[in-house]
Amino acid sequence: MMQPSSALLLVASLLAASSVNADGLYTKKSPVLQVTQKTYDQLIANSNYTSSHRQVSKTYAHYSRFYAPWCGHCQNLKPAYEKAAKNLEGLAKVAAVNCDDDANKPLCGRMGVQGFPTLKIVTPSKKPGKPKVEDYQGARSAKAIVDAVVDRIPNHVKKVTDKDLNQWLSEDKEAPKAILFTEKGTTSALLKAVAIEFLGSIKVGQIRNKESDAVEKFGVKEFPTLVLVPGGDKEPIIYDGELKKQAIVEFLSQVAAPNPDPVPASTEAKSSKSKSTKSTKSAKSPKSSTILNEEAENLKPTESPDPKVVPDDATESKPAQVPIQAPPIPVLPTAEALEAACLTPTSGTCVLALLPEPREADAEVAGPAKEALASLSEIAHKHALRKSKLFPFYSVPAVNSGAKTLRAGLGLSEDQTSVEIIALNGRRGWWRRYDASESQDYGAVSVEAWIDAIRLGEGSKSKLPEGVLVEQTKEGDKEAAKETGDHDEL
Repeated sequence: MMQPSSALLLVASLLAASSVNADGLYTKKSPVLQVTQKTYDQLIANSNYTSSHRQVSKTYAHYSRFYAPWCGHCQNLKPAYEKAAKNLEGLAKVAAVNCDDDANKPLCGRMGVQGFPTLKIVTPSKKPGKPKVEDYQGARSAKAIVDAVVDRIPNHVKKVTDKDLNQWLSEDKEAPKAILFTEKGTTSALLKAVAIEFLGSIKVGQIRNKESDAVEKFGVKEFPTLVLVPGGDKEPIIYDGELKKQAIVEFLSQVAAPNPDPVPASTEAKSSKSKSTKSTKSAKSPKSSTILNEEAENLKPTESPDPKVVPDDATESKPAQVPIQAPPIPVLPTAEALEAACLTPTSGTCVLALLPEPREADAEVAGPAKEALASLSEIAHKHALRKSKLFPFYSVPAVNSGAKTLRAGLGLSEDQTSVEIIALNGRRGWWRRYDASESQDYGAVSVEAWIDAIRLGEGSKSKLPEGVLVEQTKEGDKEAAKETGDHDEL
């Protein structure tokens, strides 16, 4: 069974009502895991597995939510929380605790819940069964929640070079090893999760394409490529499936079983549901519930003060009374500026918004173009606040003669009556177009999903046609690299 490499525990108090499921706001079909006083240690705190040699503590982080069904803010947060759980599937546990169930009140009191909803991030410590618990203070959006978890996924992947490859392979020679050959210098959340999945049984390494000896040794022809070294004298096996966690886990399972992830038995689930039902029948009102444990004395069935549930395109990492306006993305007003920033053979990844011609000479950008610019501004601002690396975004007005030339070179509409969002990389020679017909809009959520796919190296790219890039002098190349920061996809 696959297990997550990070998790979020949402602790919430649920009140029994005829319109509320006995298990809380989240049904059995929900991607959010229901956790109780009885199952918390098993599923969250003591998330340990036994290897053939020793007891190893899983290095996961868990998101927990504490809520109450009568709490309007809890109900408003539900869609974003379920979306986060779905996006983190295979990478993290996203759980919820019904604090209105009398049986769960000791747990909620121990977790320091004072109001609803309360979100906690639970990460294992060096002491098994005693994880680190921290309050989640970020924005109440699916994207912000996902980012908080991904940032906490520990890295057990070894970065291997030509110099230390043979030494790494010779360490415990009989043990299997998995190697991802990639163009990226950073380690993805997916590979970290796979390493945790087989922690203690398969060593996972990452080798960049510039390590020519290693690339030649394993006969790697394209990137990314995953190679399984079964151990001993067995020949390496090249993986030819999708770079998705479930598929990779199944592939690696031919040499070692993934670490088990405990789940509540069906009988325990039924028992928990039965107790929850009895508890809800005896409750007369949200405020009349009896606290059964002294640890829960301070637990008050009140809504958390001013909890902000924000949309996924929110520009802030924390709730605020007055939203901060995201600054506009830089403008490339001339063909020379466009070429220097993005169209040289040394240019890294750029995202360009090719704007349509305004209907009137002094008219401002409106309609889909305005929405596209706003979305790109919000995404760029969000990453700037988190101080995370992201390739640059630029807007290119129709008055820029280079815009029409670029449209023609890429086979886009030359009449410049519609906005186009494209990404291109001169150094690697590829480009990609944002298709609004598929996503239905230029909203921040859809555009950011497209941006994230580029960052993660997902999706198809097209080869840049001849003539799109411009040759520059060495001095010009240096200036272009300095201006663009030589960014690349993550």
